[in-house]
Amino acid sequence: MFLREHLDWFCTSIHLLAQHLSIELIFEAKYAASGSASPYNSMGRVIAVANQKGGVGKTTTAINLAASFAAAEVNTLLVDCDPQSNATSGLGFVKDPERVSSYHLLMGAATAEEALLTTELDQLWLIPSHKNLIGANLELVDADGREFRLRDALAPLRDRFQFVVLDCPPALDLLTLNALVAADAVLIPMQGEYFALEGISELLDTIERIRGALNPELAIEGVVLTMFDKRANLAQQVMTELENFFGEKLCRTTVPRNIRLAEAPSHGKAALVYDPRSKGAESYIKLAKEIIERQPLAVSPQPAVNLTTLAVPAQVVGAEEQSANSTVRTEEHKGDAAVEEIAPAAKMDKSA
Repeated sequence: MFLREHLDWFCTSIHLLAQHLSIELIFEAKYAASGSASPYNSMGRVIAVANQKGGVGKTTTAINLAASFAAAEVNTLLVDCDPQSNATSGLGFVKDPERVSSYHLLMGAATAEEALLTTELDQLWLIPSHKNLIGANLELVDADGREFRLRDALAPLRDRFQFVVLDCPPALDLLTLNALVAADAVLIPMQGEYFALEGISELLDTIERIRGALNPELAIEGVVLTMFDKRANLAQQVMTELENFFGEKLCRTTVPRNIRLAEAPSHGKAALVYDPRSKGAESYIKLAKEIIERQPLAVSPQPAVNLTTLAVPAQVVGAEEQSANSTVRTEEHKGDAAVEEIAPAAKMDKSA
């Protein structure tokens, strides 16, 4: 009886989300008729990773998706828009109040060029965050054009990066609003659970409002299931129902619960640098490939490159080899399939 009641509630929630999706498809069809409104333009594709529900893997997705784009030889920029600065620390940068951050961009105190940081991956750059960013919600209340601050700040860099990934905070506040206005599309991470649907419904409603007033070109890149346990009947049922109603909007790739994904941030590394053979790293590589394939005009096809030979700095490879010699590897690697190949994009200027 208890399970039946939850199934009824779940089906009702799915139908409500399907109504949101139908509006989404109408918007995409409308703006596809205009070349200037097309999200697949020659400039960089800006993807906001957003969901106001906390603990669904937004930052993990932002870091590892951006790193996977870079590993596919695509110039990529990761922008930390969260005052918690987890995307910044997750790439190995310690807290530094003197460093130019996304807070300075929103306040107009610095340019995006001044905030750029290089990372261990040759084609991945970062604009860090700082805890002061939480104050921007109050400081920008009466500011002119407050919703467009991030979009205007990133505009000079868009032709230098083929993907710009925005890590949003777990709230529908002014910071998230800035990210959604600046973005071409939204990638929504969610867990395969009933309550996760409530957050998506609210987010889709916010997206519709932003389209109507601030960013009519905003699209939904997709919904990706994170912390997914394919052995659980509940997770399988949620995925099946979402597939029935969301169709291609539900990413084919799912991200499993994986200890390497949890360990990597404590070492200040993306999962594919920390352990490229882990199931978590492979999942994000596949997700990056799936997203790249969705926009052939944004990323030029090239001969396939084997991601087992990632552009990881020599010192990182050396450290990994030492770690492998001194640490017993987990059982998860037994029988793992080879890392899937991704067709890299044409090389761009690396002087960001």
